[in-house]
Amino acid sequence: MKKIGIIIGSNRSNSTTLKIATLIQSQINSDSVNTKLINLAEINLPWLDEPEIPAKNNYQLESTKTWQSTVNQYDGFIIVYPQYNWGYPAVLKNALDTLYTEWQGKPESTIVFGSHGGFQAELAMSLVLQGLHMHKLPVNLSLTVPLDAKNLTDIIASHQSDIDQLTQCFEQLD
Repeated sequence: MKKIGIIIGSNRSNSTTLKIATLIQSQINSDSVNTKLINLAEINLPWLDEPEIPAKNNYQLESTKTWQSTVNQYDGFIIVYPQYNWGYPAVLKNALDTLYTEWQGKPESTIVFGSHGGFQAELAMSLVLQGLHMHKLPVNLSLTVPLDAKNLTDIIASHQSDIDQLTQCFEQLD
């Protein structure tokens, strides 16, 4: 069974990101894929407080060691995040930058959303994930979510074939 972490890339209260991630989770579990939500609002990482750079893998802080243990238990990740001013949330960048070798080679897919789909944030995030040497899966979603969206279920349902393909990507991991 593949264990896939769904990273909630925002720490806002009443988070649309959490709602979307929960809907995705309900659609992606299969007999060979088990998903778990990773809520960065609950992880509570300090802002790059380690005395050495993450590439040295010499973590001193308990919060970093706990985060390292969390990341290491997953076979891959789905990163769900909003586009903020053509970028991604700082809490997500901090969570990614706190570690380094732990991300290398891990399969990942992104689900970005915004009132115009999130293209700019996806572009910026793709560079970060390349720098971490993660393995980008071929299925990545860009959701247009109007600011006054009331029914996220319909938006997710309109991408069901993509979600099914993403599930297959994780099922086929070695």
